[in-house]
Amino acid sequence: MAAKSKHVVDFAKIKSTMSDPYKKPVQVIDENGKIVNQELFDQFSDDELVTLMEKMVWERALHEQTMNFSRQGRLGFYAPTYGEEASEMGIAHAMKKQDYLFPAYRDLPQLIQHGATVKEGYLWSKGHYQAYDYVRRGVRAFIPQIIIGAQYVQSAGAALGIKKNGEKDTVAYTFTGDGGTSQGDFYEGINFASSFQAPEVFFVQNNGWAISVPRKTQTAAETLAQKGVASGVPGVQVDGMDILATYLVAKEARDFVVAGNGPALVETLTYRFGAHSSAGDDPSRYRTKEQEKPWFDRDPLIRLRKVLTDKKLWDQDKEDKLVAQYKDEFKDAMKDAEAAPKQKVSDFLKNTFEVPTPDVAADIKKYEAKESK
Repeated sequence: MAAKSKHVVDFAKIKSTMSDPYKKPVQVIDENGKIVNQELFDQFSDDELVTLMEKMVWERALHEQTMNFSRQGRLGFYAPTYGEEASEMGIAHAMKKQDYLFPAYRDLPQLIQHGATVKEGYLWSKGHYQAYDYVRRGVRAFIPQIIIGAQYVQSAGAALGIKKNGEKDTVAYTFTGDGGTSQGDFYEGINFASSFQAPEVFFVQNNGWAISVPRKTQTAAETLAQKGVASGVPGVQVDGMDILATYLVAKEARDFVVAGNGPALVETLTYRFGAHSSAGDDPSRYRTKEQEKPWFDRDPLIRLRKVLTDKKLWDQDKEDKLVAQYKDEFKDAMKDAEAAPKQKVSDFLKNTFEVPTPDVAADIKKYEAKESK
């Protein structure tokens, strides 16, 4: 019998180690509100810490009030953000107004932070064309994308445009969830941006579930951050329930990209506390309380609240007043959204092209004539 031949390549070893560089999430404060990296924590002033807490309280209040509106039948589609405040507000705080945002449907808080109004966010949920007035005001943001992963391709194209136009200190950035990384558009987008070394930051908010499909059955990759490596895109994991770590990593990624190094990929480890959407999926049918509890224990607001309270920078009375103030603002925004004019066919046609084609121009005249009767 011939001697057993030596392995030419140890594929088993490669498979067991290829995720090692990507599965060490950056963290500043842990789930108990304990500072685990003092050097990174010391980069924040007291005012910055309070600002970041205020932004998370704002997003939590936005979620609560918007869900109330949804239950009242006053909105269309809404994707809850409960639990993802640190991930979303940490990233939003690191980006600049000259950057181009390509949001997905769960990214209304980031869109509003970037320059859209709450009213416009509500109009988007209602499917109203005036939702996009922020574009006319010069806000550099696309409309929230419903198609899973499509924003990765769109954002990569914008990043190439930034490079070709010679814009300095400007990036395109976009978001998808863990399920979005299984879409073809995800790979096409990161590969395109990498091929052209375009200034793009790709964010993956790994909230554990693609509607009812758990992260572990979506892909065999141990981390989502490592999915960039085949395209030459460096990736990193960050504790997405830690707003300080998320902000610092997002800022570092942006700095890397604007320096001309090509795109970067950031995976934030976060969790969707509630349903996938207001459309009615029931999380209790596909996950248990035992599965959820460790994540609720990592609530990003509780975590930073403890740090600020210990430093005597925060108290419950201050938070309660902020929540009341924010919710009043959201109620006013809903009243404004509900006062928007009813849409006409001609309105849709006028907003199809910047300069209507001859056929569309003819249709506009036709429908305006009908609508004037």
